[in-house]
Amino acid sequence: MNLQPGKLLGSPLYPAERRNISRRQALQSLSFGFTGLIGASSFWNFLKRIAGEEAPSDVFKGDAPNSKTIELWRKRGWLVEARHYLKLGRNVQCKVCPNNCILEPGDRSHCRNKINLDGTLFTMAYGNPCTFHIDPVEKKPLFHFLPGTYTFSIATSGCVFRCMNCQNWEISQKKPEETKDPSGEEFRLRPPLPSAITVSQMRRLTMFPEDVAAVAKALDCPSVSYTYSEPTAFYEYTCDSCKKVREIGLKNVLVTCGSIEERPFKDLAQYVDAAHIDLKGFDEETYKKLNSGKLESILKILKLYNELGIWFEVINLIVPTYTDKPEVIKKMCGWIVDNLGQDRPIHFSRFSPNHKLTYLPPTPIDILLKAREIARSSGLRYVYIGNVREVDDAETTYCPSCKKAVIQRDIFSITKFEIVNGKCRFCDTKIPGIWKV
Repeated sequence: MNLQPGKLLGSPLYPAERRNISRRQALQSLSFGFTGLIGASSFWNFLKRIAGEEAPSDVFKGDAPNSKTIELWRKRGWLVEARHYLKLGRNVQCKVCPNNCILEPGDRSHCRNKINLDGTLFTMAYGNPCTFHIDPVEKKPLFHFLPGTYTFSIATSGCVFRCMNCQNWEISQKKPEETKDPSGEEFRLRPPLPSAITVSQMRRLTMFPEDVAAVAKALDCPSVSYTYSEPTAFYEYTCDSCKKVREIGLKNVLVTCGSIEERPFKDLAQYVDAAHIDLKGFDEETYKKLNSGKLESILKILKLYNELGIWFEVINLIVPTYTDKPEVIKKMCGWIVDNLGQDRPIHFSRFSPNHKLTYLPPTPIDILLKAREIARSSGLRYVYIGNVREVDDAETTYCPSCKKAVIQRDIFSITKFEIVNGKCRFCDTKIPGIWKV
């Protein structure tokens, strides 16, 4: 199969979660008797005033596909019942991420991938990736995880965020029906692999979790990455694929914004080996405006990753006029040291004009250098600058003891590697990370 690293190839059924009812859920359960009159969103705002809690995110009202499309999707196996949701009469509330979408029958979720069909929540993002690549793991970026290896990378449509600066908005801000076509002959990708794939085949492609694992192994990739859009938005597919990948001895990587609720996170985390987590800022107001996210939720998940011992690296995109304030960067770095430790790698990435922020300039290099200085002064030992060729050591890993370069990189290539058995070759200091397959 003609698959080159970085080359784009194309642009189960589980019951609802059951749990003991809480005060909040008791209030929620009242909603189905009234939402037919005033709508789920309006009634939730009423409950918000009573309970003092934040309303769920906006959803796409009445935007579920027609019955013909649903039947085609179901026949392909691309439509499965969602996990981690509450039944509120004929309404449902998704509990996978902090958006907590409440959907009336016929509504579509904030992430675009889930729909309420007659009181049951379904995901339309299952077994139907809209793109996949073979990437260097450094592209994620992960610098302390299996350096120099390739990772089989997949994505579906949809995202739990609506970042104004999204680089992959062509898929993250699309519905499944806008990226896939279940009509015509099915094209299922699994070994033996074809020599080429057409655009038409890509739109009809099915790759179930067992296929993801088999294809990754056939391509000699030691890991699979769930990336490009947001793995939480295709949670059920991510979870089942992670299980199959782990069964055959490969590793799983999440490239994520970190916006996920604790219970579904813990269900998934047991199969995750590493993660790239975008900490998109350190100010609630900015997070909401720039990304439609909630900082507090992300920080909670970062601490859970740390407590569970999953290897992860933090990425902070510095967006001019939004996340480039030195005092906020200093506050963020201090929080990382205090809560995640000095050895947690952080990548400051250069912003490029994209999506809704094409009027902004790229991040000035001096701001990135200042951020690196702040991080190092705060005590962080592994600090990197991404998307910058003008700084020679932007992506170099230094031993914190002898200060010698132990890994040097040129874009996505390793040009120098001086780590032996997880330790600096020069002074025997342990370098945190996962270094062997």
